[in-house]
Amino acid sequence: MTFKKFLVLLLALVTALSVLSACGGDGKETDSKANSAASEAISEEASEENSDTVSEEISETTSSEDSETVDNDGSQETSKEDATDPDDSNKDPNGSESTPEEDVNDETTAPAETTEVDSSVIVTDDVAIRIGGLKGPTTMGLIKLMQDFENGKSVCDYEFKVEAAADAITPLLIKGELDMVAIPANVASVLYNKTKGAVQVLGINTLGVLYIVQNGASIENVKNLKGRTIYATGKGTTPEYTLRYILTENGLDPDKDVTIVWKSEATEVVAAMKSGTASVAMLPQPYVTVAQTQIQSLNIVLNLNDEWEAICGKSMVTGVTVVRKEFAEAHPELIKAFLGEYKASTEYVVENPAEVAPLVEEKIGVKAAVAQTAIPYCNIKLVTGSEMKSMLSNYLEVLFNQNAQSIGGAMPSDDFYYEA
Repeated sequence: MTFKKFLVLLLALVTALSVLSACGGDGKETDSKANSAASEAISEEASEENSDTVSEEISETTSSEDSETVDNDGSQETSKEDATDPDDSNKDPNGSESTPEEDVNDETTAPAETTEVDSSVIVTDDVAIRIGGLKGPTTMGLIKLMQDFENGKSVCDYEFKVEAAADAITPLLIKGELDMVAIPANVASVLYNKTKGAVQVLGINTLGVLYIVQNGASIENVKNLKGRTIYATGKGTTPEYTLRYILTENGLDPDKDVTIVWKSEATEVVAAMKSGTASVAMLPQPYVTVAQTQIQSLNIVLNLNDEWEAICGKSMVTGVTVVRKEFAEAHPELIKAFLGEYKASTEYVVENPAEVAPLVEEKIGVKAAVAQTAIPYCNIKLVTGSEMKSMLSNYLEVLFNQNAQSIGGAMPSDDFYYEA
């Protein structure tokens, strides 16, 4: 027991004694009040301890996969993939350390115009929706909604919290301090399994963000990777599973037909490409855009989302938006209104990258010039309902077959997928 928890129990005891002293006469009523005070404190302590335990388990399972999972994604994953912050000079593409700020063009564009409140949508539930997100593509779709709320143009009330790593927001969801979070898809499954079904996926927010880039342009298909050396980040996490799956399904043995050089940070991969040590790499957006600002001859030769879809008939998934099941059941009207606003926001972001780029820099920390170029390649899209279930279950099954622990040890049940 920690010192803090000892103090909580001590306070409960003092409270109980105070009740005994104040109430004096009626022994039964006094005992009842004392027991109630102590029970509430102990219950609060137990709840906090349980939440901390689950949070620690999730952190251990996903410590190298939960960055903006920009890498899976994020991702959206090596060293916290969904924590990626391309504007932080020390963070890696998988969510840990990022590219130097001075390497990115600092030009900005005019801020996006706000939209009017949709008067046809009436919400009587006045509860503010508390949403957590990561610094990367999985939160970019919320940017316009953030601005509209600040300007009094949204239907619902919101509280937004943006962090660098998934393990900074998932504990808050578990404790009930957040209602929704935008996180890597595999982390959502881990969360579902660890909390025994206490969360649901409202929708996919980002499709695949992984690309094969080359100094030159001689690679035209996956089979052209045979005999090549590929530099990448994300060993032991979803980027590796994605690459191995796509290579295998195209008739290549990942252990024999290609050489994969794993680096801990995207900056190392970019440096190798820049120096000529490497000529082929796998990188996520927005790191591809960052790299292209430094290497003029760098080209995107393969979109791994397209390659995945060619194999499965369904898109790869990077990020999802998760809700506490208890909140969803208590506020169905809010959920419906939120999904409508969320869809409009993601569509606006995709259609107006120049306008929202300054907001991305302000809210997420990705430089405006990088965001403007990267957004069209980040595959930001809100997918809900049966289509979401089909795409996400397919993606999780591929991960499960390669490493069950990458999704929490088991495939989620049907109640993992929110249905209005």
